[in-house]
Amino acid sequence: MRLSSLIAQLTEQFAGVGIESPRAEAEVLIAEVLDINRGQLNALSITDGDIDGEPLATVLAFADRRAAREPLQHLTGRAYFRNLTLSVGPGVFVPRPETELLADLGIKALEGAIANSVVNPVAVDLATGSGAIALALATEVPAARVHAVELSDDALPWTTKNFDTYRAKGAEAQLVQGDLRDAFPELNGQVDVLVTNPPYIPDDMVPIYPEVALHDPALALYGGKDGLDLVRAASLTALRLLKPGGFFALEHADIQGPSVVELLSNDGWQLVTQHQDFNQRDRVVSAIRP
Repeated sequence: MRLSSLIAQLTEQFAGVGIESPRAEAEVLIAEVLDINRGQLNALSITDGDIDGEPLATVLAFADRRAAREPLQHLTGRAYFRNLTLSVGPGVFVPRPETELLADLGIKALEGAIANSVVNPVAVDLATGSGAIALALATEVPAARVHAVELSDDALPWTTKNFDTYRAKGAEAQLVQGDLRDAFPELNGQVDVLVTNPPYIPDDMVPIYPEVALHDPALALYGGKDGLDLVRAASLTALRLLKPGGFFALEHADIQGPSVVELLSNDGWQLVTQHQDFNQRDRVVSAIRP
């Protein structure tokens, strides 16, 4: 079968079930199965490249599952986050592109600490999930010493695999299982940067996207009646762990920005600042430990 025809077929299939960017998803799925990038796939499709046999059968089977709104990352077993390739699957939250903003703010804060003569700054990631944010910090700021905590028994095998992969490549990142509310008592007052993407969906709200509602773990999604229970807890943990002048940043839903700013201000944080993601939506609030 011509690759160009297969791309067109999957694009139509995905568009028919309401998947956003159906052609892009079709190309990504095919490229993942063939273990090539999208540029290489497009070059092959332009030159009348073919796909047959087991690769074609795999693509068609994956396409049917994707059309049933199973996350693409669950099909391929991989998710990409900044410079990382992460192992993901059922039981672990799939990292989103908009969360790269949170990682970027944490990386810049670590670099700022180094510029201010902190030789090996300490960073903490609460509710690390796949480990995306923690491992981005550890790989992009090699001098940092990164600690991460994850509660879920279902997520932890994926998290552990990702930490093992990048620790083998030299990343200074430590993972423990536990609750963000009481994590790392041994680091009280010693942390330079703390970041978190906690669960923040209100308990009675149904996520819009079937991929989220049906496949992301509830423990990683729901944060109490107003969605802010774990945000409140993260604020208190950050106050406990950070040094005076330490940097705190957390992700939230785009409609929660004013509530999170008010919450942190009431907790006594300084320089509380709202940040927008690449879609110009409120996504992260940062603050400085008094």
